Amino acid sequence: MLATPDPMTSPKTIPLALAALLIPSAASAAPALDGAQMGPTWGIPFAGILLSIATGPLLFPKIWHDHYGKIAAGWAVLTLGALAALFGPEQAGHAFVHAMLAEYMSFIILLFALYVVAGGIHITGQFGGKPWSNTLVLILGTVMASVVGTTGAAMILVRPLIQSNADRKHNAHVVIFFIFLVANIGGSLSPLGDPPLFVGFLRGVDFFWTTTHLAFNTGLVALLVLALFVVIDTWQARRDGVPVDVSLPAGPLRMVGLINLPLIAAIIAAILLSALWKPGITVTIYGTAIELQNLSRDLALIVIALLSLWLTPNEHRAANDFTWEPIREVAKLFAGIFICIIPVLAMLDAGHDGAFGWLLNAVTAHDGTPHEAAYFWLTGILSAFLDNAPTYLVFFQLAGGEASELMTKLAPTLSAISMGAVFMGALTYIGNAPNFMVAAIANERGVKMPTFFGYMLWSCAILLPVFVLLTFVSVYQP
Repeated sequence: MLATPDPMTSPKTIPLALAALLIPSAASAAPALDGAQMGPTWGIPFAGILLSIATGPLLFPKIWHDHYGKIAAGWAVLTLGALAALFGPEQAGHAFVHAMLAEYMSFIILLFALYVVAGGIHITGQFGGKPWSNTLVLILGTVMASVVGTTGAAMILVRPLIQSNADRKHNAHVVIFFIFLVANIGGSLSPLGDPPLFVGFLRGVDFFWTTTHLAFNTGLVALLVLALFVVIDTWQARRDGVPVDVSLPAGPLRMVGLINLPLIAAIIAAILLSALWKPGITVTIYGTAIELQNLSRDLALIVIALLSLWLTPNEHRAANDFTWEPIREVAKLFAGIFICIIPVLAMLDAGHDGAFGWLLNAVTAHDGTPHEAAYFWLTGILSAFLDNAPTYLVFFQLAGGEASELMTKLAPTLSAISMGAVFMGALTYIGNAPNFMVAAIANERGVKMPTFFGYMLWSCAILLPVFVLLTFVSVYQP
């Protein structure tokens, strides 16, 4: 979503952590920020950075492209400066280190590893450009998204899909449904699939929890959206004079860069092992505890990514138009997001005593139980216009922030938050990182993609009825 990956190598967090393994730290746990002392204005930097991300590429694209890192850093400095003024530089420093080492580092390392490894897989040939073959590609991408991530699956399949439909007069809808399914809905079954779910994994949600709890709902939504695609694509194919019969693809299909398939398996194994292996060894760096299994996982992911760069011929990534810019942008922007969200999470931790007590009331029924439908829709709508990873984190925290309770007693609430963040990221180009990337690639290749609001007409017409049905079938709790 840089000839050398500076988001991963320039910070000195990894050497510091290794040194701490050799020299035990006497630092105690960092004191928690008192969110009850904060008013709503503390949410301005968080809202500001998310609005900058949402509007910058649309309103001032040249300035944004050249200076997005500085803009994100500006909001982050504003946040840390305000924290230092109210709580003191030391406590602000503790909060910063915790956000970077305990939250951001693992998050961006996984995205980096998936981006690099998936970027080394290249598919050549054409799928055929017919309704049946397009549907098969969407099914394949939907399944792949939970294994290689929505960004990885989208980058592997979008170019051959566009090429296969290049001769069709009406082909934008194929890319639109690709964004719905491959870049969003398909990523709901594992922490590898979509950034919000990996945030949950880092917060203690079991790796296979989403697989077991969201499988039915994901299948239902995917089947309904696929059925609508078949109807629309068949109609458009007939308008274009394209045969709708089932026949072989126009050209032979070939996948290169196969060395990356076992590397993807290695990524999965590293994450699973980190969840199973509990050596009980913890390193404390300036008040932030880092468990040995998490540090080992992150180092393993970096090694896997470097192996992919070493073992994959450069021409495979060149054929995918692979560049470092997307992951560099994600790394810089999310560093700012994870800093700006610090006071927001503190206010949420304060519960009814915090500035977001009204939001807690909005998602709580009269008897004090969580209102799952409200969690689903509020998480979803905000994910569509802000970014689904920090939105997930906000509502995860609002629901109590205890993974053990959310996975059991409050499982319907965690399901609603997870589905809202992943599914409704498809409602706009900015809801999830791959959306805008796919649209940009399609425009570059001659597909007349709709504008921001034109895309929303498509997404609202197709997806909102499906989400309403899902609300009554699986989310609403009487």
